[in-house]
Amino acid sequence: MRKQTEDSGQTSVLNPKGSMGWTNVLGVRISAVNLKSATGFIQKAIEDGRKEYVCVRDAHGVVRCQDDPELRSIHNRAFLVTPDGMPLVWALKRAGHLESDRVYGPDLMLSVFEAGTSKGIRHFLYGATAETLQQLQTRLLARFPEAEIAGSYAPPFHKLSPQEEADIADRLNRSGADIIWVGLSSPKQELWMARMRDRLDASMLIGVGAAFDFHAGLKRQAPRFIQRSGFEWAFRLLCEPRRLWRRYALVVPAFISLTAFQRLGLRKFPIEDAVSGSGASGQM
Repeated sequence: MRKQTEDSGQTSVLNPKGSMGWTNVLGVRISAVNLKSATGFIQKAIEDGRKEYVCVRDAHGVVRCQDDPELRSIHNRAFLVTPDGMPLVWALKRAGHLESDRVYGPDLMLSVFEAGTSKGIRHFLYGATAETLQQLQTRLLARFPEAEIAGSYAPPFHKLSPQEEADIADRLNRSGADIIWVGLSSPKQELWMARMRDRLDASMLIGVGAAFDFHAGLKRQAPRFIQRSGFEWAFRLLCEPRRLWRRYALVVPAFISLTAFQRLGLRKFPIEDAVSGSGASGQM
């Protein structure tokens, strides 16, 4: 596994020709993409028969990576870490990636579904509850009648046993899916994708978290102007204060202070692709 120790800079995560750049945000490699280019990279990876996973990342997840080397390694081994949050978009633009833009999980899901209808891409929905999956599938097919949904599965909420994981891998592989959409909470979905990647035949595993609830019509999304303002966290806090107040009380000041340290050169945040002894083995 390649290990890079530079604190900043951009390079390609696809090939040496620099077809896709990235920037270092607190030691996490954030991909320099927008919705169109991220969709295109995913399509191309499927066409090429690659086996990859995609993390859709916001500031909260980047902060969480600071105290979790394994989670940070999982992100830095991903095919894409999309900027699902305006602070990450602003960091990319400051680094010179002016075409970068927000790649919001729910938007990415719709974009890939739309692009895949003409190519026969087969989708599998993994996560949430059986009721949510039923509503999600109904609404997706109403929007994309030609989409191919190969199946869905709501995993049990307890920690999976080795036999359960083997049975799930067999079920997913028998579906013939090209993409497995993973709608678990973070970091559970990132850990699951990294752990299961080598056992699954699908080309792409894409963790989109709450996108399942949004597209099933069970949760309300922030208005677009709030999403673009960088204050979506405040909207979500107003919607779910009991669940989220502690998260944002810690995350917002931590992200602001740590990124200030990085920009001023007061603290180094090296990119490390692999963690020695990590329990979540990647596919690369």
